[in-house]
Amino acid sequence: MTRRELAAARITDPLLHDAYLRCRTLNARHGRTYFLATRLLHPRQRPAVHALYGFARHADDIVDEPGGDIAGRLEQLRKDLAEGLRTGRSAHPVLAAVVDTTARFGIDPALYWAFLDSMRMDLTVTGYPDRASLRRYVHGSAEVIGLQMLPVLGTVGDPAEAAPHAAALGEAFQLTNFLRDVAEDLDRGRVYLPEDELAAYGVDRELLAWCHRTGRLDQRVRRALADQIAFTRAIYRRARPGIALLDPVSRPCVATAFTLYARILDRIEAEGHNVFRTRATVGNPARLALAGSAATRVLWARVGAAGRSPA
Repeated sequence: MTRRELAAARITDPLLHDAYLRCRTLNARHGRTYFLATRLLHPRQRPAVHALYGFARHADDIVDEPGGDIAGRLEQLRKDLAEGLRTGRSAHPVLAAVVDTTARFGIDPALYWAFLDSMRMDLTVTGYPDRASLRRYVHGSAEVIGLQMLPVLGTVGDPAEAAPHAAALGEAFQLTNFLRDVAEDLDRGRVYLPEDELAAYGVDRELLAWCHRTGRLDQRVRRALADQIAFTRAIYRRARPGIALLDPVSRPCVATAFTLYARILDRIEAEGHNVFRTRATVGNPARLALAGSAATRVLWARVGAAGRSPA
């Protein structure tokens, strides 16, 4: 299937072949939900999505690796990407695919710089006093991902109309991750929930840490998490209309990712909001059932696209 994807995207250069394959491996290994949804795209679109995921994953891994000059490595990544975009080519095992994808789809390089700025924040910022400060982080860490994806997915009208919805979807996915991964983030010394909104329920970092240590859920924390879930669902509602603005061939993929990620919130609720005892996931039967239903929609979308193509 990898060979088919690269052939459909007309990627023949051996260096690019290896870079795209590396990015695909990163996506398959670390982004199970994202990767499953990507399988619903046309083969010619998939390498670009893998490249964008691979870049984000590579930068995230640099930040989360213990020890060493992390800031220096992030800055070198920025320099290597800037040089690759300037020359149109890179020898870096991940950036080679990113540079190629950027040129093919006309992705705005500023989106990469915003992403790397948020990654640098993780080196010094361990909490966010309010929603506005968290949103500055989320813009670079998640909203720009949706905006990077938009040229790859394609739209039926002006991309500017779809852009706010794409950004909102990136934000919704990220906020869902924050809720699912509260315990994991505490282990890294970080909390990605607005401190003032938690404080309204009598919750602070120390109480979250107690819940993590004991695996028990304080009712104040449960109410605070329920409030955060309600806020996140409102972002999903803001993102949903953007699906209809995408190229029909891309809609089943995004709709599936939308549903799978939103169901993580359902799973958190089903576990009584205790994100410290177990990590909320959508089971394989539900994932496969959704993917199977979406595959039928993909088939019809591709038939329709073929019918619209000139003879």
